Amino acid sequence: MSQVCLYLLLCYVPFVNLQSLSLQEAKKMSIDQDLKNILSETPGRCVPYAVIEGVVRNVKETLSSQFVDNCKGVIERLTLKEEKMVWNRTTHLWNSTEKVIHQRTNTVPFSLGSHDEDITAAVRVIRPLDAAELDLETTYENFHPTVQSLSSVIGHFISGERPKGIHETEEMLRVGDSITGVGELVLDNNLIKLQPPKQGFRYFLTRLDYESLLRKQGNSVRLWRILTLVFGVAACSTLIFILWKRYVHHRQSKKERSMLEEFKEQQKKRMRELNIEESNVSPTSCTVCLSRERSCVFLECGHVCACAQCYDALPEPKKCPICRAAIDRVVPLYNS
Repeated sequence: MSQVCLYLLLCYVPFVNLQSLSLQEAKKMSIDQDLKNILSETPGRCVPYAVIEGVVRNVKETLSSQFVDNCKGVIERLTLKEEKMVWNRTTHLWNSTEKVIHQRTNTVPFSLGSHDEDITAAVRVIRPLDAAELDLETTYENFHPTVQSLSSVIGHFISGERPKGIHETEEMLRVGDSITGVGELVLDNNLIKLQPPKQGFRYFLTRLDYESLLRKQGNSVRLWRILTLVFGVAACSTLIFILWKRYVHHRQSKKERSMLEEFKEQQKKRMRELNIEESNVSPTSCTVCLSRERSCVFLECGHVCACAQCYDALPEPKKCPICRAAIDRVVPLYNS
């Protein structure tokens, strides 16, 4: 699991670094009367990744807030969230959760103009909802609590869910807000457009200024680097632990095989000394005396290899004849 997380982080961090680097190298353009001439002289009449700072201006119609008087905007998002308490059977606690039950976003065409009202140049913003960091201003919010009754309370405890209420919010990008846009700047039929870049760079529309946006993205890169380091250390530690356990297991298995082979050689030697044929020895015979039946289990190794008399004759500290492990206790073996 740690290796999978590390792999995902290593795949994502170069992407984040690339986006941050591209954002730093984006060409900063000013909205002025020369902008159209600059683009017309640029190859392809396009700047692949440009930064534009301007003021939101409506193209034709505007959106009016449904709750605030004289509040005009170009993007409006209405959200209804259900908030409730859910019983956690593991921690035996009520946890607060929320779920979006309805969301609607309205938008009208708009452009970015210069802060200087005497400059008529403007940049039309294309597909604004595709942009990252589109932080709309909350113009209205209200919480509608759920009416509780005795029967509903009993039902909530039985079901494990206790509704708190509905949270209603309205967010807007208002006319006159200062916006920083980062994307492809193109001159199309005498119209200047800011649109999502084709090179795979991120498209930004934010109320932050350019320097603040750079700092925020830089902090995100640092966070991912720290997470990469933490998961890297965890993954390496896990891998080293697994390799160590396998090495110990392999060494133990090799030692047990060597001791078993040595025991078999000793047993054959013992049989030659007693002039006993291997075919005449029962599989359940004591491996020490080769005459009596095995009658005890050695713990903790679990070998059944000797009779009680031979066990008593073993020198102290008593060890298993097969694996040489210390014998902690002996359990009698009864054959029926």
